[in-house]
Amino acid sequence: MRNSYYAPSGGHPGQDQLLTDRAVFTEAYAVIPKGTMRDIVTSYLPFWEDTRLWILSRPMSGFAETFSQYIVELAPGGGSDRPETESAAEAVLFVVEGGVTLTLDGTAHDLAPGGYAYLPPGHAWTLRNTGSAPARFHWIRKAYQPVEGLDAPDPIIADEHDIAPTPMPGTDGKWATTRFVDPADMRHDMHVTIVTFQPGAVIPFAETHVMEHGLYVLEGKAVYRLNQDWVEVEAGDYMWLRAFCPQACYAGGPGRFRYLLYKDVNRHAPLTPR
Repeated sequence: MRNSYYAPSGGHPGQDQLLTDRAVFTEAYAVIPKGTMRDIVTSYLPFWEDTRLWILSRPMSGFAETFSQYIVELAPGGGSDRPETESAAEAVLFVVEGGVTLTLDGTAHDLAPGGYAYLPPGHAWTLRNTGSAPARFHWIRKAYQPVEGLDAPDPIIADEHDIAPTPMPGTDGKWATTRFVDPADMRHDMHVTIVTFQPGAVIPFAETHVMEHGLYVLEGKAVYRLNQDWVEVEAGDYMWLRAFCPQACYAGGPGRFRYLLYKDVNRHAPLTPR
């Protein structure tokens, strides 16, 4: 079975619509609902043609400081031959709609919905929409933190549909994680995974830990505990959490609840400025 993934298409609500929405930004978390991803809040980048993007998160002093996350929309023929302008940046691409051709170190890879690519710093890559319909993908960027004695990670090209989810212990498979990177591989300083909850599944305690998070809801709906608040979220919504924000989840159904998850991993808490 092919999975489905929500992707925004922009536009604007009518003048007869109420402006009330669920968007909120607090000292511990932000919720950016799908209804805020309109034409007027798109951004553009140097050296990208026929491209626009929604910037969901960016490093902010005093909030989440490790990563940025975009939803990128490519018109047919759109893309870039010089996509990244920061030499230290690593990236994950995850396609949610349409198809793109990623050329990495001279080799072309066609990515369809569910396609994943990990791009270490220092590797040459380009990206194009070679199809006849718009393509949309997530682009998660982080400044790689090298460690003396560890090699840099290798590139990874994968597809979610080829990876068996790993059930969380004691959950009978109701809560599972699709992992694109071996958690024991210390070369990696970030993980981007897909978390799936079956109807009725829960995170049964308030997780409170050092990792920063970006959670984009790919499918379904749930109530999510963020700090002291329970918020309703659905496909297309984005949650942005600073370190130590308590979090939990109840997936009430009727269908699966799935999200694309970023977190920083496998490094000391820095004692000096980055």
